[in-house]
Amino acid sequence: MQTARSLIALFALASGAAFAAPAGEVTHVSGTFLATRADGTARVLAPRSTVEEGELLTTADNTYARVKFSDGGEITLRPNSRLQIEAYRFDEKKPEGDSFIVSLIKGGLRSITGLLGKRRADSYNMRTPVATIGIRGTHYGALLCQADCGGLATAAAQVPRDGLHVDVADGAISLTNGAGQTVLAQGSFGYVPDAQTVPLQVPPTQGIVVPIAASGARPGAGALSAAAPGSPLAEDCVAQ
Repeated sequence: MQTARSLIALFALASGAAFAAPAGEVTHVSGTFLATRADGTARVLAPRSTVEEGELLTTADNTYARVKFSDGGEITLRPNSRLQIEAYRFDEKKPEGDSFIVSLIKGGLRSITGLLGKRRADSYNMRTPVATIGIRGTHYGALLCQADCGGLATAAAQVPRDGLHVDVADGAISLTNGAGQTVLAQGSFGYVPDAQTVPLQVPPTQGIVVPIAASGARPGAGALSAAAPGSPLAEDCVAQ
């Protein structure tokens, strides 16, 4: 009898995991967008495809993709970007269980906070190789340069240096690593060269508004528009 009960319990747990609600849904995509599971299997994502906790999201060349999470938050990925959904827990009735942990491994993105981050800011963490981004109800951009940002430029028309670049369009963010923490308010720019250096606030001339629009993109091509710090994210994208 005890064995039967144990099997039933295990089945219930497995069923709950198998039928767990998805973390989010793809709303827009302009090229090849993949989700890779922990077992190595991959699938191509399209508008209305769901994304799950534990998946690695990857955009190809010239691909911009937007994911809307179940709490109303959004992340828009730039081309050649990789984002791991480490943990996602959201129940509208149980804020104490909130958890949103993602890792930006490569490339760049823009993020708009949903209900999860607004009601419990400490439940949100965007990890990168050089610092962790925390939020205070916000819209920000993050760009991780690893000798691959030659096609971009700062406000002073300089190629962004290797490291993490951020801009804050709304609210505030914190940048934290082993060397210290810096809080950036709306309209600010930040830079972290490596994990051993205290995150810095930099002048606008040294900053970059992380773009999420293809230069010269054709109308209807599914490109996504970036917004300057202090402005709402543009909503002129077109689904494929």
